[in-house]
Amino acid sequence: MKSGQKFDIQERTFEFAVRVVKLVNRLPRTTAGIVIGRQVVRSATSIGANVEEADAAESKRDFIHKMSVAHKEARETRYWLRIIQASLANDDNVQASIQESDELVRILYSIVNNARKNQNSKMGR
Repeated sequence: MKSGQKFDIQERTFEFAVRVVKLVNRLPRTTAGIVIGRQVVRSATSIGANVEEADAAESKRDFIHKMSVAHKEARETRYWLRIIQASLANDDNVQASIQESDELVRILYSIVNNARKNQNSKMGR
């Protein structure tokens, strides 16, 4: 992966986490809003944290593991955002966050898949 691509995914996941934090700050202060808000903030901020850790991975296997965790967190975040949309807030910001989470899921899946392919192709040599 080129360093420009790493920066893009790092910056994109950072900006996504900030957007989710701001979205959660607008949720109603109900029991559901607080509980779901905490969950989505945890998973959304974890995506970028794991991408950052993957950048300093100790091995290809470690890189794949950390990016896989980021992928799983992106899927979880998408789930919580859909819950927010269905029950707490349904506006353009929520819809845009769901779309961005879906794109991050796809990007991270591709990164993990390509890293696994590259790892496997080098093992046969």
